[in-house]
Amino acid sequence: MYALNDIIKTRKPHVCGCNSWRVLRIGADIKLECCECKRVIMLASYELDKRIKK
Repeated sequence: MYALNDIIKTRKPHVCGCNSWRVLRIGADIKLECCECKRVIMLASYELDKRIKK
């Protein structure tokens, strides 16, 4: 479902105001980087499925 370097839009924006994230790593956890402030987070794949826009 996700591929490396995909841009994902979330429902709620990050603290910096951006809601776009770049996929850096895929596995049991998915590593994301904010497109504006470059903050890196890791989320479980089932948790990310709840947070993205559909």
